[in-house]
Amino acid sequence: MNVKIKNAIISVYDKSKIIEFAKALDDDVNIYSTGGTAKALQDADIKVNELSDYTSFPEILGGRVKSLHPSVYGGILARSDNENDLKDMRDNKITSFDLVVVNLYPFKKVIEQKAKVDEAIENIDIGGVSLLRAAAKNYKYVCVVPDPKYYNLIIGELKAWNGISLETRKKLAMITFDQTASYDKLISRYFQKEIISGDCPKIPGYSGRKLRYGENPHQGAYFYINPNIKVSGIAGAKQLQGKALSFNNILDFESSFEMVKEFDGPTCAVIKHTNPCGVASAQSLSQAFLDAWEGDATSAFGSVIAFNKMVDGPTAREIISKGFIEGIIAPGYIMDEALDILGSKKNIRIMNTGTLSSDEKYDYDIKRIIGGILIQDRDLISYNTKEKELKCITERQPTDAEWQSLLFAWRVAKHVKSNAIVLTQGTKTVGIGAGQMSRVDAIKIAIDKAGKKTHQAVLASDGFFPKKDAVEFAINHGISAIIQPGGSIKDNDIIDLCNTHNIAMVFSGIRHFRH
Repeated sequence: MNVKIKNAIISVYDKSKIIEFAKALDDDVNIYSTGGTAKALQDADIKVNELSDYTSFPEILGGRVKSLHPSVYGGILARSDNENDLKDMRDNKITSFDLVVVNLYPFKKVIEQKAKVDEAIENIDIGGVSLLRAAAKNYKYVCVVPDPKYYNLIIGELKAWNGISLETRKKLAMITFDQTASYDKLISRYFQKEIISGDCPKIPGYSGRKLRYGENPHQGAYFYINPNIKVSGIAGAKQLQGKALSFNNILDFESSFEMVKEFDGPTCAVIKHTNPCGVASAQSLSQAFLDAWEGDATSAFGSVIAFNKMVDGPTAREIISKGFIEGIIAPGYIMDEALDILGSKKNIRIMNTGTLSSDEKYDYDIKRIIGGILIQDRDLISYNTKEKELKCITERQPTDAEWQSLLFAWRVAKHVKSNAIVLTQGTKTVGIGAGQMSRVDAIKIAIDKAGKKTHQAVLASDGFFPKKDAVEFAINHGISAIIQPGGSIKDNDIIDLCNTHNIAMVFSGIRHFRH
């Protein structure tokens, strides 16, 4: 059934083509309008009824309230075939509206121009959205027009059929709801980013703060801390200098510091995208840093560096000499030496965790998926002795030096994204293959990074080898000893391969996948 147009509300911000549209309506159509639209139509000699005259209520609050009145919405929402609706309209002298032509304040354009918050708020349309939604809801009896590009469609149908078809009314109602939903979503995002500012969504038991940005600059992000969890790390660290922290910074600081906490002697980890470029323990912290940096100096550009001891002057000088880094996290800094030196690079984020605790209380490892969360115990198993926890399954036992290197590699592998391969010489990494879909590819990457250092290096794998191809590749490149969980149906073939080549292999019996 076509709807004949008798009474129309026209209230638009974008006035392009509105004069032509209004003039194309039949002379007997009563037009009701507000503010600037009414003036524009009157200036074009188009007869207009002011909505404020119809409602007997003036526009107030500087134009914030114009059309929000029962006489307006009753006229839009009334069902012309419902006797109760018709009675309410007669009793309250309400006019029935058949056409609602509205477009909204340009909120998107205003915020794209970096307007101040007060100006942006004044461009949040209230009455316009309400008029559109009311008319779209009542599409069976009312035609809604949310954009000038549909004016020709309406005029065409009025000329052809003296009314607007139900099919067109349905289509325009759908388009209107899409527009108002997008409009509201845009405002919601603006509030989240600009209005809320430093405030965070509430999570019971946690205190939160806004971060510089999320994984990418266009993503907002927050950092929450549970005050009941007593762990030395990024959650309780104080920032001594540098730019504000981002989402990625915190993840990298977490990954790097948890790694160096595995070791007692002076240790350094150089981290990029939560994976280590290099890790090393040494007699001095400065040497540990140099060894860790050398593990993959190319990838270390823009990295986060972690130490398990107080940073001293010599270490700080070596750090400064290496170029751009994102930040440093350590249990402390020697005030008159390290901080003065590091202070010459004002943008480096310097995090102080305070003295490492001997009685740390961890919470669960929690990861989120869309629509749910995953919770698991943290992977806190560590290996300190070769005799009690690990089993050599080959004819050749590792030498004492290999045992030391295997234990070091295994503890590093626990903190590398799976599939993880770690190559070490002594107590420093020489090649790391991280996050690969194939364990063979992970070995190839680690060996490529190590270059000639693979000769007499040892290898740690966070998971078992499903076939002997990866092990054979490692042996052919000079690897002398391997530690892995074991448990593959091909274990015997792999053990035979190691025995043939006089390679020592140790089974840990524990897997260390890290997703």
